[in-house]
Amino acid sequence: MGTLPERKDIPPWVEGLEDLKDPDVLQVQTQPLEALLGPAGSQIPHTERVSKVTLELKVLEPSDLTEVMVYGSYLYQLRARWMLQSMAEWHRPRQERGMLKIEDAVKALELGPWRR
Repeated sequence: MGTLPERKDIPPWVEGLEDLKDPDVLQVQTQPLEALLGPAGSQIPHTERVSKVTLELKVLEPSDLTEVMVYGSYLYQLRARWMLQSMAEWHRPRQERGMLKIEDAVKALELGPWRR
């Protein structure tokens, strides 16, 4: 059993303390999570309202992962988990393409036309 989230305001979609007792815990890469939840978590209240869950985030320092605890009814937890995992999967190829472009640009700078 998880601990209750430290919040003063319990959202109206939380139907009882049972929804706060057993969170769904998952680890998501920090970069796609920031893309989804906005800089400094600015979109967390909107995401919670739309998903009808309560989120608690904990950055895992030595890695680029963030632990996400999803509080709410079982079905809403499943939906929020699916949404977060889908967003992370969608973001991964985009990030890899961006890294390839950066690598190509660095190689082009290193091997400028005058050095070929």
